[in-house]
Amino acid sequence: MIDQLKSISSIASSGMQAQSTRMRVVSENIANARSTGATPGAEPYRRKTVHLAGPEGPGAGPGVNVRAIGLDQTTPFTVENDPGNPAADADGNVKLPNVNVLVEMADLREAGRSYSANLQMMKQARSMISMTIDLLRAG
Repeated sequence: MIDQLKSISSIASSGMQAQSTRMRVVSENIANARSTGATPGAEPYRRKTVHLAGPEGPGAGPGVNVRAIGLDQTTPFTVENDPGNPAADADGNVKLPNVNVLVEMADLREAGRSYSANLQMMKQARSMISMTIDLLRAG
């Protein structure tokens, strides 16, 4: 029984680690939402994404893992006319990152809620282990 409760803690812990990574990457995206290239016409910061994966293979343990942190290649950069910007090309256009702050904030909120849900599972598992030990002591 204790082993099953320990497994619950392990699953919740892996979820917390995955959501923590996700929150870190989203925060990085928000921090670089206006980061342009260093030279005229250079590519700006490209939005990062987190790819999660469940247990894979016959010997894999339970839980979720960060499979990869990738770059969003599908969303195009925004172009803004700002001739005074050092990253402006010959026409005065500047490429801005493909980061939508509203999308990032929604993703951050979802990751935070998932983290909290996993934390609650961890607390419940600890409480159940403690109650089981108390029952074993009394009996």
